[in-house]
Amino acid sequence: MTARARTDALRARMAYEAARIMIEQGLSDFDRARRKAATRTGIRDRRHWPDNETVQEALLTQRRLFRDDDAAQLRRMREAAAGAMRNLADFSPRLVGAALQGVGDPSLGVELLLYAERPEDVLFRLHDQGIPWDEGERTLRYPGGARNAHPAFSFVAGDQPFELIVLPPRARRQPPLDPVDDRPWRGADLPALERLLAEPGV
Repeated sequence: MTARARTDALRARMAYEAARIMIEQGLSDFDRARRKAATRTGIRDRRHWPDNETVQEALLTQRRLFRDDDAAQLRRMREAAAGAMRNLADFSPRLVGAALQGVGDPSLGVELLLYAERPEDVLFRLHDQGIPWDEGERTLRYPGGARNAHPAFSFVAGDQPFELIVLPPRARRQPPLDPVDDRPWRGADLPALERLLAEPGV
């Protein structure tokens, strides 16, 4: 086996194990999953560790193979997201995360990016609708290496968890980076989500 082939094989093994850990333990942190996978597999050389995209591909593959109800769950998640986006239309919502990527696991929650000058305006909307929430924050990376913390509000509607990440309006022009592939994290607006829902088998 050539050195390149060995590296590819080790990365594939690590990606599979990291994805399995993320599913088993409900993790969303790629770095943490990789470290746990390194412990399980004994692959300590970081040159052989897979990047986020490779782990994400392994994650999607495993979910498709082992979750028979994935497609139905995904549709329910996307329909719940569409309802929330209509309700929060004033904040230009964008769907990101598992539901957009095609992962039908309700435990991962529906993630929405919202844009508001004042985060409390989002809270007022939740309060007016009688929705209890938990407040936290999400730290996102931006081009140039900046890391900014943003308010995040989580709640459960029916049996579906939601997380609302509130960004300033300028972030629509200068978006944070996607945690998976480091590309601009723009997400899908409501018309794009409705097109996804209209596709056969979705």
